[in-house]
Amino acid sequence: MALETATGSVGLVRTEHVTFAEPPHPMPLECGRALGPITLAYETYGRLSPARDNAVLVCHALSGDAHAAGLHHPTDPAPGWWDVMIGPGKGLDTDRYFVICANIIGGCKGSTGPGSVDPATGRPYGLTFPVVTIKDMVAAQRRLLAHLGIERLLGVIGGSMGGMQVLQWVADYPELVRLAIPIATTARLSPQAIALNEVGRQAIMADPRWREGDYYGHEPPRAGLAIARMVGHISYLSDRSMARKFGRRLQNGGAYGYGFAPDFAVESYLHYKGDHFVGRFDANSYLYITRAMDYFDLAGNGSLAQALAPARNTRFLVVSFSSDWLFPSYQSREIVRALRQNDAEVVYTEIETDYGHDAFLLESEQLARLISAFLAHGLEA
Repeated sequence: MALETATGSVGLVRTEHVTFAEPPHPMPLECGRALGPITLAYETYGRLSPARDNAVLVCHALSGDAHAAGLHHPTDPAPGWWDVMIGPGKGLDTDRYFVICANIIGGCKGSTGPGSVDPATGRPYGLTFPVVTIKDMVAAQRRLLAHLGIERLLGVIGGSMGGMQVLQWVADYPELVRLAIPIATTARLSPQAIALNEVGRQAIMADPRWREGDYYGHEPPRAGLAIARMVGHISYLSDRSMARKFGRRLQNGGAYGYGFAPDFAVESYLHYKGDHFVGRFDANSYLYITRAMDYFDLAGNGSLAQALAPARNTRFLVVSFSSDWLFPSYQSREIVRALRQNDAEVVYTEIETDYGHDAFLLESEQLARLISAFLAHGLEA
C-alpha cells in the first residue's frame, strides 16, 4: 500500500500480507502435493476505481519480489525494482491504475517458501517444501485477487519469468484478463536456459554449507549462491553491453596481478553482484524458482496455439529485445504466431538495444511509451 506520493514517485510504501489455504483446505499443487497455510507478501500502488476495473497485476522475475516501486523508508538506498515504470505519469500510471505486485510462492521475501516455518514441524521447510510451478504461482495470485475483491484484471504484465506468469494467467484464467503484456519471455524454457539454471543449482548444492538444504540456523551457502548469481547475471547481459561497460579494463592500476584474484573490471563486477545477492536471497528459493522455470512448457504435449486458445478474447502486447540471447526474439514471435492462429488481437514489438535480457528493466523510455499507450487504449475500449 502506498502511504504518500511525490512527483513521479509512489513515495513511501508498505508491504502487506495475506494468508489463505489454511488446513483443512490446503491449495493443491501441480506436483500432486498440497500446501497450506500460504502467505503472500504484496504491495499496491494507486487506487482501485469504484468499478474495480483498473487493476494491473505485475509479475516479477526470478530475483524480484513484491517491492516493485517506491521506498519503504526515506533513507532507503534504492526504490523498488521497477520504480522506473510504476508511478504517477509513468508507464504504469498510478494516477490511472491500481497496480499490484506479489512475491511468488517459493520465494523468500515474505511469501511462503522453503525458508518458511512448516507448521507441522515448527522448523523451516528446507527441501521438504513441495516443488512449485509457474501454474501454482499464478493460482496463488488468483487467491490474492479474491482477497482484494478484484473480479477481473485490466492487465497482467511481467518480464522474463514474470512473462511466463502472464502467459499462464491467460491460459488458466482468460476470463479474468483483458490485456496481457509478456515481455522478454518464452512459452517454454529452452535447453540452454535449463543448462544455465542447472549450473547455478549445482554451485549451491556443492557448497559444504548447503547441508542438504538444512542450513537454517547455520551459516548459509553464500559462496555457492554467489556463483549461481554470477552465472545467471552473465546471461542477462549481451556481448556488446559487456564490451561497452567493461571492455578489457584492468583493476589495480592497469597491471596484471599474475594470480587468480580479480584482475579485470568485469570480474570485480560479477563478484559484486554475487556478494550483493547473497545478502537478500535464500539459496533454497533459488533452487525452487529455477526449477519452476525449467518445468514451464505452456504447450505441454499439444500445440502452443491450442494452449493459448482460451485467451482469444484477450488483447496482447508482446515485447522482445534484439540482443536478448537468454529469451531471444524468435521465442516471442512463436507466441505471437500462436495467438494469431487463434485470431487474438496482438501487437508485437522488438526493441533494438544492446542491453540484452536486462533490457526489460533498462529500456524504460521505449517500454513506458508502449505500455502506456496499450493500457490507455484498453481502459477506454
